[in-house]
Amino acid sequence: MSVLTLNAGSSSIRFALHELRDPRSKRLEGRLERIGLPGPKLSVQKANGAARDEPLETPPRDFSAAIGCVLDWLVAHAAGAPLAAIGHRVVHGMRRSSPARIGPELLEELERVMPFDPEHLPSEIELMRATLGRWPDVPQVACFDTAFHRTLPRVAVQLPIPRRYEAQGVQRYGFHGLSYTFLMEELQRLGDESAARGRVVLAHLGNGASLAAVRDGLSIDTSMSFTPTGGIPMSTRSGDLDPSVLCFLMRSERLDAAGLQRLVSHESGLEGLSETSSDVRDLLEREPTDVRAAEALALFCYQIRKCIGAYAAALGGLDTLVFAGGIGENAAAIRERCCADLGFLGLELDAGRNAARAPIISSHSSRVTVRIIHTDEAAVIARDTVRLLGLANLP
Repeated sequence: MSVLTLNAGSSSIRFALHELRDPRSKRLEGRLERIGLPGPKLSVQKANGAARDEPLETPPRDFSAAIGCVLDWLVAHAAGAPLAAIGHRVVHGMRRSSPARIGPELLEELERVMPFDPEHLPSEIELMRATLGRWPDVPQVACFDTAFHRTLPRVAVQLPIPRRYEAQGVQRYGFHGLSYTFLMEELQRLGDESAARGRVVLAHLGNGASLAAVRDGLSIDTSMSFTPTGGIPMSTRSGDLDPSVLCFLMRSERLDAAGLQRLVSHESGLEGLSETSSDVRDLLEREPTDVRAAEALALFCYQIRKCIGAYAAALGGLDTLVFAGGIGENAAAIRERCCADLGFLGLELDAGRNAARAPIISSHSSRVTVRIIHTDEAAVIARDTVRLLGLANLP
């Protein structure tokens, strides 16, 4: 039997089939990308095989059609692995600190809090309802990206606005928690003592990017805040802004709430600064001849470097720095620039190791261990789903 994990993004759906007895082991994984854009693509990789593109008889034009496309493919091609459970990534869990079984009450709760995360919750709820309709007898579980950060101290949770808004749920939540959970467990598996007792900064750098400060295994601060738009600049998200900039733009550009959301979530960050691309690979290629690409990358790395320094101050020092995510795992130049001028922390990269993507890229003399770890949110979702439902002993 298998556990199906699903991760709905604004323009993509990722899925994987995991072995019930070993959730880290996958029978297959895939993704449908560019939903609602020209040239949607479904790619699938089976265990020990190469990724391949699957033909789409009717390319989906919207998210609803994309859900049907993915579920139809799974029914047609994965019938040999009957489902024991389905686990969903849910970006915003408000104050929930653990996974929850999906049913009418949870869905109603998520619909009530949809204004907190209009970028993710609508598609996630739609996907959950679709899978409940397709597999009504299969138990399903929601795993929340915010749960990892429920240990944040009050000083890191509060926002400096009138206190009455906190009662309405306006506070720092933090995100990328499933990735951070995996990274901390991997540090423990690797025997890094900082996983349990040390001072760790985790840098999940992908299209969405954030950092977290972890001390004694607990999250004490994180860059994303009330929503995943806050923090460092990202591929298309602005990160933190002076609030008066938003007021100015609303007046001068006559933007309503939806227009402002679109601006800071889909038109800013690397794409807005470079005016050409949100992809770091494109910008690194254009950097020598395009000052806009160079400035976008410089700002991106500068803000990450500042965040590492700030979290070292919050932690009282730094023992381990971890890079993860598509950019963090693959872009040696970005890692090098993010670590530049951090020698005062005792951090020193080894250029050869960094270029080779070695598991440890710090030098032998560095007091801070700098690692690259391939993160796996789906494995955490599958594992937590199995645990919550008590399925570990099923045949």
